[in-house]
Amino acid sequence: MSDQATMINTGAAVLAVVVLIIRFKINPAVSLVIGSAYLGLSAGLGTEKTVETIATGFGDIMAEVGLLIAFGVLTGAMLQETGAIERLVQTLVRVFGVNRMPYALSLTVATALQSIYLDVLLVISAPLARSTAAKMNRKGTARMATALAIGGECGIVLTVPGVGALALAGLLGVPLGKMLLFGLVLVIPTVTIAVAVMCFLFDRGWWNEERDEQPYPGEEQSDSVGVQPVPGTGESESGSAPGTGGVAVVAPAQTAVRTPLPLLLAPLLTALLLIAAGAVLEVAEIHHPMIAFLSTPVIALLIGLVGTSVVGRRSIGIDRIQRSIATGFQESGQILILTGVGGSLAATVAATGLGDILGDYFTASTAAPLLMVWAIAAVLHIAVGSVTISAITAAGILAPVAPALGIDPVLIALAAGAGSLFAVHVTSNTFWLLQSLMGQTTRGTLKTCSVGVSIASVVAILLIMPLSLVL
Repeated sequence: MSDQATMINTGAAVLAVVVLIIRFKINPAVSLVIGSAYLGLSAGLGTEKTVETIATGFGDIMAEVGLLIAFGVLTGAMLQETGAIERLVQTLVRVFGVNRMPYALSLTVATALQSIYLDVLLVISAPLARSTAAKMNRKGTARMATALAIGGECGIVLTVPGVGALALAGLLGVPLGKMLLFGLVLVIPTVTIAVAVMCFLFDRGWWNEERDEQPYPGEEQSDSVGVQPVPGTGESESGSAPGTGGVAVVAPAQTAVRTPLPLLLAPLLTALLLIAAGAVLEVAEIHHPMIAFLSTPVIALLIGLVGTSVVGRRSIGIDRIQRSIATGFQESGQILILTGVGGSLAATVAATGLGDILGDYFTASTAAPLLMVWAIAAVLHIAVGSVTISAITAAGILAPVAPALGIDPVLIALAAGAGSLFAVHVTSNTFWLLQSLMGQTTRGTLKTCSVGVSIASVVAILLIMPLSLVL
């Protein structure tokens, strides 16, 4: 088959996935498998080879990141149940003061809290963000809504253990410790700059309380423990199909025993430090069998999971911990399936030889390949409406191309993540969550969420491109 035919068939497969998700409301995981099957057959792989490639790609990525995603989601579910996240936000208010909270909250959400399922994290944080906004000197709702949007979305794809970051690392063969370190180096300035730009715009009059804000419905009831209705029609970052409606999330009850907050968070932070330490020692070419074992991502996150379970049992009892684990398994299921079929697409694209074809068009001597990665993910996100799905799909397309580009795979992973942040809009469940939970109109949410996260996307790729000259 000619190179041109291969590229056309690949484009048709991706377009088919988008149409199936958007027009026919077919689940993204099913759509990705259909797209992979079409690509394999149209590329001449044959029926047996196509099925084998899809299954092998799914299995390979599950072996790479399946346990990592499961451990991360389960740890987050237990932290949610213990009330650790609510207490952390309250502590941030006390330590940093009200007017610095947009920066403190966005950075905390983007880094330390990425094991928490995003919808749940927003529901937990929003009441405290609203109360903080009311105490700020100016434009409180705009600032705090922007902080939640930028921090939450950036963390998903740029910070380990965000599910998007884990999937990108697995698909592109990036060591998780390296993804963690480079992700942190990128996400901190990206979030800080994006929040600063948005606050500057708000201070210069780009926010109208009368047109951009609306009374939060049932304010008194919403701040209490209970179920929060979400009016969205878009897609959850868990990967549910667009048009399936919003999700209802139950906020955690108060802890039975007042366990110190550092103790509740210590197991997760220990796990992340172990992973980072392993990456640093590998670069320094220092080898120690025990440290190498403990810093292995699966073992490190297992330590975090077991530690959180032990601390959680002392804090709220075994029954509530077991219930939170059951919830975590439900949340992780569709994330795992989506990540796996992203691996199927990557394997099918690799089997068609697209990597060698595109490698002839791009060289590592310029920043163009990274811009291509960013643009592909951005276009997919605009079409599909999900940060996670667009990042995974872009990585699946680009995984076989990475060796030919001659660029460090971690930069390709981060560029795909950055592109997937561009233009979060009305097809995203996060958009409607932020509108409802932060008391914004659609016009206001387009500013805080769509524009705010898009600025973060552009800032991130501008920070990534110079790195290609030194790595």
